[in-house]
Amino acid sequence: MSRGFVKESDQEEAPIIPPRAALPEGQINYVTPKGLDMLENEKTELQQSRSELNVDDDTERRRALTVIDGKLKLLQDRLNSAQLIQPKDQPQDEVRFGAKVTFRMNANKQEFQIVGVDEADVKQKKIAFTSPIAKSMTGHKVGNSFEFSLGTETKSIEILAIEY
Repeated sequence: MSRGFVKESDQEEAPIIPPRAALPEGQINYVTPKGLDMLENEKTELQQSRSELNVDDDTERRRALTVIDGKLKLLQDRLNSAQLIQPKDQPQDEVRFGAKVTFRMNANKQEFQIVGVDEADVKQKKIAFTSPIAKSMTGHKVGNSFEFSLGTETKSIEILAIEY
């Protein structure tokens, strides 16, 4: 049937499904054990939300299911591409994926853990392995100092401790 013969109120706008954290094209989706658990728990919660959806209005129910199904598809794609890295299997004396790094940058002591893109949360001191600072630290050892450039700014970084 031509769209010209459909009531305007019947022309639903497609719901917006929020994208997942960015993973650069061609980049392997590394995850920590905790990150993989978080993804699996998210899947369980979405499946539960889908099965317990209690919406009487057919249009609203269809929209809600579309959003949940869209999120599940994006999540399943991320789970399918996940490559688990065990921190205990990393070289313990150098910065690699999963490391908790204590460092000094321009006289300020800081620390964070290098994690997968879905687990990254600056408030919890977790940064994605794809971030510029994580990339620049990878491979360095305790005592190493190096310059880190971010835009026009250059900062001096010294690795103080590495923990897995």
